[in-house]
Amino acid sequence: MSFGELAPVTAGAVAALMVIVWVVSVAVRDASIVDIVWGLGFVLIAVLGLIVGTEAPRARLAGALTVIWGVRLAIHLFRRNAGKGEDYRYQAMRRRWGPRFPLISLVTVFLLQGTLMWIVSLPVQAAQSSATPAGLTAADAIGTALWFVGFVFESIGDEQLRRFKADPANQGKVMDHGLWRYTRHPNYFGDATLWWGLGVIGLAAGAWWALIGPLVMTVFLLRVSGVPLLERRMSRTRPGYADYVRRTSAFVPLPPKRS
Repeated sequence: MSFGELAPVTAGAVAALMVIVWVVSVAVRDASIVDIVWGLGFVLIAVLGLIVGTEAPRARLAGALTVIWGVRLAIHLFRRNAGKGEDYRYQAMRRRWGPRFPLISLVTVFLLQGTLMWIVSLPVQAAQSSATPAGLTAADAIGTALWFVGFVFESIGDEQLRRFKADPANQGKVMDHGLWRYTRHPNYFGDATLWWGLGVIGLAAGAWWALIGPLVMTVFLLRVSGVPLLERRMSRTRPGYADYVRRTSAFVPLPPKRS
């Protein structure tokens, strides 16, 4: 199946998934469930590609890496959000739009994230819709290595932060240990890095446009909904965060500066 044939299948599946999740969110009055489904949407795309796409080794590699990442992320976010109610971002939107929030959220939250999900997944779809080169190449090895580095940073960074927050003694403190000593956002750095790894795998399939996915992911993490949003909130709620910013790299891991 070519990309032109695979793309409508994955786009339709993602649209259907996000509409279903939206209906559930309206019923339970919690738009935060979209965060958990973010990773699972990529799993859906990858699984569909494994079923109807090419059977080339690259297709299976990209699909497997995506499923591993998406399942881990969904489990992590479920554990983090369970029992805590709706995220403050969606609460603010709900207050702003009032009774119109459910319908507005369909477009601005659910369908928007579904669109981004489909675009970011372009490397996976590229790998799963091309049977050439027939075997794995050096580019596939480089992409897998990048994916592994990113996965380690994201998963370890998430777990270190989870344990830090679980300790009542750390209430109001800034997490600056482990990977967080070298970058203020090891999980975001890892997320971007692993998607660039998948982008290289997509590039190995001959699809230059596969790099659009990791580029969009990186821009959103650095400029839109990742780093800026979190840093504004942390600056308001953590007294020691300004000093942490002065001594710690924002994204790429680097040795900390002296305070």
